[in-house]
Amino acid sequence: MSSAAQPHIPVLIRPLIAAVAPVGGIWLDGTFGAGGYTRALLEAGADQVIGVDRDPLVFEMAKSWAGDYGDRLRMVQGTFSQMDTYATGLDGVVLDLGVSSMQLDLAERGFSFMKDGPLDMRMSQSGTSAADLCNEMEEAELADIIYLYGEERASRRIAKAIVAARPLTTTLQLAKVVESCLPRPKPGQSHPATRTFQALRIAVNDEYGQLYEGLLAAERALKPGGLLAVVTFHSVEDRMTKRFFLARSGGSGNANRYAPEMAREKPAFEVLSRKAIGPDDQELAENPRSRSAKLRVARRTDAVAGDLGRADIDMPLRKGER
Repeated sequence: MSSAAQPHIPVLIRPLIAAVAPVGGIWLDGTFGAGGYTRALLEAGADQVIGVDRDPLVFEMAKSWAGDYGDRLRMVQGTFSQMDTYATGLDGVVLDLGVSSMQLDLAERGFSFMKDGPLDMRMSQSGTSAADLCNEMEEAELADIIYLYGEERASRRIAKAIVAARPLTTTLQLAKVVESCLPRPKPGQSHPATRTFQALRIAVNDEYGQLYEGLLAAERALKPGGLLAVVTFHSVEDRMTKRFFLARSGGSGNANRYAPEMAREKPAFEVLSRKAIGPDDQELAENPRSRSAKLRVARRTDAVAGDLGRADIDMPLRKGER
């Protein structure tokens, strides 16, 4: 191995590797980021890892160490929602749904309300930006996004203030607008703009839609016995993942209890742990950011891949969405 600096230790990596051991075959890391999960899988014995990310910057940053793994590492710029077009017959898929600290630390990417930068938030660095949403969207629709995706109760007040303050072009401008709408936080409480920034980031990057499509794509891409491991950081994503695993493992029951057993769809997954796996005391001490992280793991069966509606996994739906 080269002497290149090691990336940050990814959240829940120890329990993840333990849950999917022994690691072998071909894996897909759908959220490559700083490469932490990919490197851990390769070091644990994966024959090859396909690292997928829609942010072109992450592959530039990986150049200092990627060559150490030769053809065991394949990098693909794209979205994990299309993973089955990159590879099939996979032994495992890992998805880390947290925002990369690497992205948060770069003020010019516009993710942080603590650093001034352009109001951007685009992971792919293309398409509609957060500034576009703030400056062009109807007030009612903007309020819906802030409420649905940020779970912000003051969404209407904040949306009204955003519209009144247009045009907004920087992160600190937006943060100040949101702060003006909410009480001063007490010690230990999160910044008032946290939920609004989260909502806009999710909308800009279609994160819930990507998760929904990505879970179905993983079902199509995994071979029988293949493992799907998903790390989430907030309640909506964890609920969507949990409901997906429940529905696709046959745990959601049959609407008609008198229907014959043979009429039930064969489960596509076997859930390996009924409860989500969280950080242990050691990880909490090493990385307080991990406190909200949850890991869920399921094993693919030999059932034919199926389909599932967005509402079936409790995905937040904006007006007109199905």
